[in-house]
Amino acid sequence: MVDEKAEISAAAARWVVEEGLDFGEAKRCAAQALGLTGKSGWPDNAQIETSVREYLALYCADTHPGELLTLRQLALDWMERLTQFRPYLAGPVWRGTANHLSDICIHLFCMDCKMVELMLIDQQIAYQSGSVSGPRGEPASVLSLWVNCQALATRVGVHLQVHPYDEMRTVLKSDARGMPLWGSLTAMQRLMAVVP
Repeated sequence: MVDEKAEISAAAARWVVEEGLDFGEAKRCAAQALGLTGKSGWPDNAQIETSVREYLALYCADTHPGELLTLRQLALDWMERLTQFRPYLAGPVWRGTANHLSDICIHLFCMDCKMVELMLIDQQIAYQSGSVSGPRGEPASVLSLWVNCQALATRVGVHLQVHPYDEMRTVLKSDARGMPLWGSLTAMQRLMAVVP
């Protein structure tokens, strides 16, 4: 079973980096490609993230740092624009595993979720609305927009997940290594300040 987990994890990492799949999709594709059935032998997300880091270090060492820096700067720019909504960055851009295929995921907290939409409308920023399962399983509104990024020669998805203000306590969680799952605006500013 350990071998299956390692096999799935390594194969999933390639799907994440090369195809831009999320961890769940990548695990399914990897297991299917390897002819493995059932989910009992699947690695958890921490194992997938470790394999993604290894893959990036091995195959993308020349491009990954620049792509990550570009995405983090773009994320910081948006967080600063959205400061009134207490932005927190999540996902690969925050965790350091993002590349040119990665989207930016920013969580926002406000008294009235419609305020974010009104701000985008006022600034004439086109977006699409949808919903996802929030941190505690409840539906969360998502406003998705696409931003031209000259440095990466592509359009980057910026997904604004909007939550009620009283759910801010959910952002304080850390992973098994003690790394915060989400980064505040202040944390991002500190992170970017140390970039040479």
